Amino acid sequence: MNDFKPPKGLVALLILFGFCFQKALAQKMRTKPNVIFILVDDQGYGDLGTFFQNQRAKEGKPYERTPYLDKLAASGAMLTQQYAAAPVCAPSRASLMLGVSQGHSNVRDNEFDRAIDSNYTMASTMRTLGYSTVAIGKWGLQGAKPWDKNGDEWFARPTNRGFDSFFGYMRHMDGHEHYPKEAIYYKEGQVELWDKGKNITPELDKCYTADLWTAYAKKWIISHQEGEGKDKPFFMYLAYETPHAVLELPTQAYPAGGGLHGGMQWLGTPGHMITTASGMPDSYVNPDYAHATYDDDDNPATPEVPWPATFKRYATANRRLDFAVGDLVQLLKDLKIDDNTIIIYTSDNGPSIESYLPTGYIANHPTFFGSYGPFDGIKRDDWEGGVRMPTIAVWPGHIPAGKVDKTPSISFDWIPTFIDAASGMPAPERLDGVSLLPQLTGKGSQRTSLIYNEYFFPGRTPKFKEFAANHRGRKMFQMQMLRVGDFVGVRYDIKAASDSFEIYNVVKDPQQTNNLALKPQTIISSATRRAINIKGIKNVGDLQAYFHARVMQVRRPEKWAPRPYDNTLVPAVKAKVTSGVNWKIFKGSYPWLPQVATLKALSEGHSTSPNVHLVKMKNNVLFYCDGYIDVPRDGEYTFYLNADADN
Repeated sequence: MNDFKPPKGLVALLILFGFCFQKALAQKMRTKPNVIFILVDDQGYGDLGTFFQNQRAKEGKPYERTPYLDKLAASGAMLTQQYAAAPVCAPSRASLMLGVSQGHSNVRDNEFDRAIDSNYTMASTMRTLGYSTVAIGKWGLQGAKPWDKNGDEWFARPTNRGFDSFFGYMRHMDGHEHYPKEAIYYKEGQVELWDKGKNITPELDKCYTADLWTAYAKKWIISHQEGEGKDKPFFMYLAYETPHAVLELPTQAYPAGGGLHGGMQWLGTPGHMITTASGMPDSYVNPDYAHATYDDDDNPATPEVPWPATFKRYATANRRLDFAVGDLVQLLKDLKIDDNTIIIYTSDNGPSIESYLPTGYIANHPTFFGSYGPFDGIKRDDWEGGVRMPTIAVWPGHIPAGKVDKTPSISFDWIPTFIDAASGMPAPERLDGVSLLPQLTGKGSQRTSLIYNEYFFPGRTPKFKEFAANHRGRKMFQMQMLRVGDFVGVRYDIKAASDSFEIYNVVKDPQQTNNLALKPQTIISSATRRAINIKGIKNVGDLQAYFHARVMQVRRPEKWAPRPYDNTLVPAVKAKVTSGVNWKIFKGSYPWLPQVATLKALSEGHSTSPNVHLVKMKNNVLFYCDGYIDVPRDGEYTFYLNADADN
């Protein structure tokens, strides 16, 4: 059943996914890679050395060091054009887990702790493909309502959404504190950290969470490789909540070595769970930053001054993540599974201005390190700095080392990518994402990613002097963003569906200073039109019209996140049509109704209506139809598809 509002007299596209005659899952025989998905919290595109900080170092500006992440990027691909699904935590993670855009996710805006749909998830699809699955770190997608603290109503715990086990923070707010037992800066009562359904916070003396997640992840991998399930591949979702929220420091230096016998280790003793559970919490500044100085007045004739403590803390938190990644990579090498493990590293949204530090610390402005990179915007912004992510993808022997991937993509593309890597099968049709394997490996034809988000926040873009004048202090409220080729259409403070998009070529103009929409008659070059591959677009005005239509076609209203364009008619598809439907028959066995765009049809044709009797085989076949409906008048329509079989 599908409700939508097509306008009068136009032709609306209808796709009928039909009759999948199969009951057994028969996967291709292949060596399935392990997958480790590392998601960090509020780390900006510009916070990694190889993405931006190394450039700052050459310019003599304050900079952060991330040598292990730089090494990881060199061993695989840097995705310099990848986006988060939303500019803030909960909706970004929901779309990531569900594989759908913010136009289709049931968690949008600032709905922290709201349960994600009981549908296909990153974990459930991998478990269907024979994977052991584990979630470690921050969740925040579990409850009956936003900010749900009632554990009895957490029906979307990770273990109810495809994960075999979970170790971490269930509630969003708990992820604001990085010492669960001491809760040094926490103002919301007791922090709860869960392991196998039990709150183990009382046992976690002096456990800095970045260290805790790393130690547990290493322990889990070792146990998996040594246990009865060692012949099964694993999927690990490792969600660090640093450098997000309070800028707390570790207790001590990161342990030397790394991997199986060094680095961070799980000790398992209550009161001393991990290697670094000793000393003074919130005390250790990385030596690279402890005595760092900088030119605070842009005058080389005056003495440099020490970095403010706020930024020593921020840089130390990011460096701790760097050590953790290096430690995990070494473990994979020690266990001799590095060649068959995919590692993805990315962030959930742009850098934050939050620090939660007491009076006496200066504000946490991402301008100090340029954490937003060459863009404008921060967390909660739909400017590029709020949604462009520092993403790294590694799969030895498949993704070439040193690759810089400039093809636009988005976080909800990862589920189809992992399914493709594990089985060669297409993802469920329900998903908005596409597999990125073709662009990462250089093999096959890459489908175009849907890069879209919508978001509401009652705030303004900061008035940083480093930002372009047209961005400073901009009222956010209802926002929307869509990327097509090199062009991004973005709207702030939307009042109606008719509001114009600002249009920027974000490849040539990454800071988004030149609003092309101000000159709608500007001709788009033939080379650019070919790259966009959308009929009818000749100038910027045509692109504006396309943005208006497309953002309505790729979304559905969500009652928890009302928009000023929710009741706008959905523009129909313009096409030359003939009566009847086109049909295709695909051979194959799938555990879900698959995306057919990458499948080769066994046979195809045209008929007056969907006719299941065209299918002569009884098993392992998919029957697909598409066609058009002539909408007689404006209004709301509900479409039903009935079948007389249950297979």
